[in-house]
Amino acid sequence: MTNPAGEYVSRRRFFQHVALGYVAANANFLANSAMGEERSGPVDCGPPPPPKRQSRSGGESFPPLPLPATPLRRTENKRPPAPPALIGKTAMGPVKFITQEGKQVQYRDWMTDPADMTSLLSWTNEKLGIQYRSMEVDFTHFSYDPRELPALLFSGHNEFTLDPEVRAKLARYVLDGGTILADACCGWKDFDAAFRREFQAIFSQRPLRKLTPDDPVYSSYYKLDSLQYQKEDGSRYGDQPCVEGISVGCRLGVIYSPVDLTCGWDGHDHPRGLRVVVDQARQVGANYVTYLLANYQLGRFLSSTKVYYEAGEPSRDDFVMAQLVHEGDWDPDPSAIHNLLRFAKESSTLEVKFKRMDVRVKDPQAASYPLWYMTGHHEFAWSEEEATLIRRYLTAGGMLVADACCGRKTFDKAFRREIAKVLPDNKLEELPADHPLYSAHHEIKQVDYTPRTREDFGANNRPTLEGISLDGRLAVVYSRFDLGDGWEQFTHPYSYGYQQDDALKIGTNLLVYAVTH
Repeated sequence: MTNPAGEYVSRRRFFQHVALGYVAANANFLANSAMGEERSGPVDCGPPPPPKRQSRSGGESFPPLPLPATPLRRTENKRPPAPPALIGKTAMGPVKFITQEGKQVQYRDWMTDPADMTSLLSWTNEKLGIQYRSMEVDFTHFSYDPRELPALLFSGHNEFTLDPEVRAKLARYVLDGGTILADACCGWKDFDAAFRREFQAIFSQRPLRKLTPDDPVYSSYYKLDSLQYQKEDGSRYGDQPCVEGISVGCRLGVIYSPVDLTCGWDGHDHPRGLRVVVDQARQVGANYVTYLLANYQLGRFLSSTKVYYEAGEPSRDDFVMAQLVHEGDWDPDPSAIHNLLRFAKESSTLEVKFKRMDVRVKDPQAASYPLWYMTGHHEFAWSEEEATLIRRYLTAGGMLVADACCGRKTFDKAFRREIAKVLPDNKLEELPADHPLYSAHHEIKQVDYTPRTREDFGANNRPTLEGISLDGRLAVVYSRFDLGDGWEQFTHPYSYGYQQDDALKIGTNLLVYAVTH
């Protein structure tokens, strides 16, 4: 892609530019080694090593990101204000005592890597040209407001249990736009089991999934196709990245590594447990920080729920959109259809209801809706019964519109496989430029794609929808590039898709085509 001056922008500079805009605005890997011995007592990873002098390569020298700061008055002491806090390290575990230099001192499990966040932010501040700090957070006094502190870190070795009130507040914190980072220090099984139990209780309807290779956490600053892991005996092996997450809309609200990262952030390299080697642990951390900055405003936007104000009214003959519920993350853009229906009503003579019906393929009323829409990031599969019902719906005159949310490869692969199961004698084919869909209401000859799409797929100004026709009628429309993010009318920094105006025009044409055909 090119910037406004027409200069080439590298991949790394592009992702830093994404973060800049938002700051300014406001397991196979386990098969090779055990996750570490189980131990209930205190485990001390030790103090961090002395810091080394940082240096940058030419390709990593970027101008600093803008930072909200209060200027000093002339009469004040020339002590610069503290940088804003980005991540809070949570005080976890009961108070215990250990002996240090012959003295009994208090100890809590979250203290095992005392300078992990300080060291990571010092390193990323240097690399990214930013200035943020960490702080300690006690659940008793924390406001649970992402505007005060955008992210929390959970880390430790031992078993822990959260109070029900804390669970409820953490759920609200994430849904309001906050992010929880978590790390099993030394790959400890006790912490891993406790974290999975607690966050399954907090987000019972949102599973913790292993991130797919095309998740932006692996490319937000450094592109990480694989990682080097170190076992207890010091031996190393390479494998896929290990990070897992819980999605809230198009962003990760929880990011968890069951393999140690925090010791790497703190510079530790002791022979215990399973860990990502120090240099790559810091690269993962830099990606975390970049991802947090880029998605902060998106998280705040997604915390607002759109209301379909005609949802309780009878549908009669008005057009109502139905969205398919499936086993993947079927609703990553909760505001998308609301905004599309509003745009279509304002820009056309189409009579639409501000109403979205969430239906499953097996629902008796599903076939009564003229158009089904589906999207998602992750893997999904239809049963033979569902494939038969979808085939019957399409051959009877129904229309299925699908798009890969954020342009994710996992959904793309799943949809192509599953639609081939539904219509084995028909193939998805790219719609020609003169297809009636592109002139059903708006004349769509050229489109703009998101910067990330142009960066990775090259310059292109043609719409690239695919479809399957039955008896001369377009029955299936599929977009490899995201439409729903554009319908939401809020920038999704890591989306491969259409720009907002063109996404809305394509969506309106889809509605008009469905009604008139």
